[in-house]
Amino acid sequence: QVQFVESGGGLVQPGGSLRLSCAASGSINRLYAMGWYRQAPGKQRELVAAITSGGRTNYADSVKGRFTISRDNAKNTVYLQMNSLKPEDTAVYYCSCGELLLSPNDYWGQGTQVTVSS
Repeated sequence: QVQFVESGGGLVQPGGSLRLSCAASGSINRLYAMGWYRQAPGKQRELVAAITSGGRTNYADSVKGRFTISRDNAKNTVYLQMNSLKPEDTAVYYCSCGELLLSPNDYWGQGTQVTVSS
């Protein structure tokens, strides 16, 4: 079993920034990729960004150049720096981990709300 502690969500104006953090604990495979998904109301959950233990990354086209994912392997913690936020980034953001960089969805966090609005 894997547990996650997510933080950093909130309300921000368009063009602003937020940083999400997620610390994983429990029976986590340290070689697993870690990532962030998001789900907006009425939409499917989508992968935002993911990172392997070696630092390889994968980003959704919609966030490339604006979001940066990073990871502290010693702390089993993944971060998502979100800049130039847009209203369409509004969603519940879920931390995850799993075997595959393209879909690290074996385990999920509880989610944190990000709202971009003026």
